[in-house]
Amino acid sequence: MDKRVYLLTIVSFVVGMVELIIGGILDLVAADLNVSVGQAGLLITIFSLVFAVSSPILLFLTSKIERKRLTLFTLFIFFLSNVLAVISPVYSVLFLSRIISAASASLLIVLCVTMASSIVEPKYRGRAIGVVNMGVSGSLVLGIPFGLMLGNTFGWRAPFIMIAILTLFSIAGVYFFMKPIIPGQVSVSFGEQLSTLKNSKVLFAHATTFLVLAGHTTLYAYLTPFVKEMMGMDGIWISIVYLIFGVAAVSGGALGGVFSDRFGSKSTILSVIMIFIISITAIPFTTFSIPFFFIVMVIWGTMSWAITPPMQSYLIESSPGNSDILISLNNSSLHLGVAVGSFVGSIAVDQAGIENNALIGGIIVTLGLVTAILSTRVPVSPRNMSNEMKKKTTDS
Repeated sequence: MDKRVYLLTIVSFVVGMVELIIGGILDLVAADLNVSVGQAGLLITIFSLVFAVSSPILLFLTSKIERKRLTLFTLFIFFLSNVLAVISPVYSVLFLSRIISAASASLLIVLCVTMASSIVEPKYRGRAIGVVNMGVSGSLVLGIPFGLMLGNTFGWRAPFIMIAILTLFSIAGVYFFMKPIIPGQVSVSFGEQLSTLKNSKVLFAHATTFLVLAGHTTLYAYLTPFVKEMMGMDGIWISIVYLIFGVAAVSGGALGGVFSDRFGSKSTILSVIMIFIISITAIPFTTFSIPFFFIVMVIWGTMSWAITPPMQSYLIESSPGNSDILISLNNSSLHLGVAVGSFVGSIAVDQAGIENNALIGGIIVTLGLVTAILSTRVPVSPRNMSNEMKKKTTDS
């Protein structure tokens, strides 16, 4: 497989890390900029919301621009957004920097995936996409512990300095090692992408991803204040919490794929969500014992990313002719879930108390179980399948 795929994986990791890197240091940001922890949490909300909405739109608007040039330009904008975060004197400027970084990051992630698939032989295409996606998922899981360690040691601006420096290295790597890549085809318009949601089976599947991630982020985005307040943890203990959670989450992604292949995507999705609900709602009842807390947290962390592989497999099975569009929209659903979850969590922290975030998150995930059941019970539409076959025939 082409070694440049690993360069694109590194780029996707650097870009993806900025979304949640602030999650572990919300209290530091809040104290320095004189806002509440809930308001600081909105910095995650706005990033995820802009990321989810801008990705398909920017991809369509830039569909005719040469890929290497577009990547370099977008990386430069991403770099400037992180510099703006570093020098932000007030909350509103930091908020603006998050909007700019989210829009540029959303386009960069798609560019990394599409370039990776275009520079390898067809037989390696799936593997190349999977490797780049590992960079994205790894960044989402490891962003918080990286931000936590740097933020507690050097201040909350340090993580953004690190990302800005790594972005410069990414620009150099793309400039020197990537060849110009002409877009292979005109991107599907945003309206055409949304038309796939007319299939209720697909719509409920996206809703499931949205609700599961929203419920998860309701607690995960505020895990630092949770363990500080409920368990009296600080310093190295918080780093250990995120490290263990990160290992569990990455492992969960692999397990989800294995279970999906072995037991089927439907059974895996439903089983994962049920275990997810039990584990996240049990978290507040484990704070009396550190070992017990870690055991339940590992289960929760594992289930948090075990849902993604079977869900993507399920979407491809539900509408094979639209697989690329469905995966893109599912990614948007995921980030919308993160946005809504962090927003709901911010309200819970300020109004109801951090101890209630897990229960609220569990309730949201339970709604996701309902939409998953509804999706699996909807038969595949003969009309949709017919349209897909017709499209394939036309393309041939």
